[in-house]
Amino acid sequence: MKKLLKILLKIVIGLFVFLNIVVMFHAYKFTHHYDEGQVTIVAEKDKTGWDKTKEMLFGYNMVKQKNIAPDSTFNTVKITTADKTILDTWYSKVPNEKGCVAMFHGHARKKSDMIAEASEFQKQGYSTLMVDLRAHGNSTGNRCSIGFYEGEDIKASYDYISSIGTKNIVLYGISLGASSITKAMNDYDITPSSIILEMPFGTLPEAVSGRVKMMGLPAQPIATLLTFWGGVENGFWAFSMKPTEYVKKIKCPVLLQWGKNDTRVSKKEIDEIFANITATKKLVVYDSSGHQSLCENENLKWTKEIAAFLPK
Repeated sequence: MKKLLKILLKIVIGLFVFLNIVVMFHAYKFTHHYDEGQVTIVAEKDKTGWDKTKEMLFGYNMVKQKNIAPDSTFNTVKITTADKTILDTWYSKVPNEKGCVAMFHGHARKKSDMIAEASEFQKQGYSTLMVDLRAHGNSTGNRCSIGFYEGEDIKASYDYISSIGTKNIVLYGISLGASSITKAMNDYDITPSSIILEMPFGTLPEAVSGRVKMMGLPAQPIATLLTFWGGVENGFWAFSMKPTEYVKKIKCPVLLQWGKNDTRVSKKEIDEIFANITATKKLVVYDSSGHQSLCENENLKWTKEIAAFLPK
């Protein structure tokens, strides 16, 4: 019996070690986005059994998405953050502007995904600064910390808009962008006129859990291990990344928006974030939307809510 128990213990330890090794690779790939040409991407239809096995064991290579320029006029502005990351942004100034909206996209996305939103902001009389977050689009860097270091990107963008004389600054973020805004509000002395948060995750472990569930895998213990190794590999304690706590530092009006069919961010997370906002606030739920562009999916409702919320 003792011999059998020793064998079983060795098997359990071996499986645990193997699981951690696999998770370490996945955590690295999830938080690192490659420049075009750095890695070989095989189309889904061309993948062999070995290609699929490698992805299952070592993670999926993510390449920075290419931006598609809008039809409207804009200036490309390079903004350098405190840690020397160079952010690629598009600045569009409208006549007689009421202010400027700094816009931040979601994970593994890019600034041109927000063209529809930017167009609506401009119609409302607001100039826009569309930002590629670090390790995304045309910005430098390959490491995405899922909001922890991205707070510096928000700060640098805010400082740029302030430096050109704009007084009425609105921060707008989708998913990762929204969570990064809460990190910046917690860490830095910035004073936007108002903030629009769409689908921010409650905590980093919850964000990872949502991602794991989307892959059809059991959330635990995989989500906890991914969170741990993702933080270790990127030099921060990932369990401390909590937008639910960060929003307590916000002093300006907040519009919080969420899609009822969202499979990544739960109602529990949104409710907790909303409850912890002590400033003037409004929660809008979109009944026909999930984790997607609320502007594109329910445009009339989105436009109405934005128009009512923006400082006049």
